[in-house]
Amino acid sequence: MAKRENPVKMVDISGKELVQRSAEATGEIILQAETINKIRTGTTKKGNVLAVSETAGILGAKRTSEIIPLCHQIPLTSVEVLFNLEKTRIHATCRVSAKYMTGVEMEALVGVTTALLSIWDMVKYLEKDADGQYPNARLENIKVTEKRKYE
Repeated sequence: MAKRENPVKMVDISGKELVQRSAEATGEIILQAETINKIRTGTTKKGNVLAVSETAGILGAKRTSEIIPLCHQIPLTSVEVLFNLEKTRIHATCRVSAKYMTGVEMEALVGVTTALLSIWDMVKYLEKDADGQYPNARLENIKVTEKRKYE
């Protein structure tokens, strides 16, 4: 077999023990105050933005290995997505846990980002300006806020 320069490979974790692990990631979406009010009152065209986005975040966390090429397929035992609405932003948190041989921070990051993207998708018609652009809407501060390994 030919040898490649700079080979790409998934890390072999087969020698590691199963350990309970958890991670939390957070992020924010910045929106116009009117958009946040429509989310709060449930008056958007696509329905319950937070319920759909919570489900999207859970699904995103569960499917992380399908979109991040070198992530392991981790059997998650818990995924929780939470939202906190302010005047012009929504804070999202995704908490993930599993008993596995590697951490779950990528799953938490994909979960929170997917939840935020789902919010954007559901309210983008409210955020577009006359030119079809998004001058206010943006994602910010996506980060891992906690990673634990329980031994």
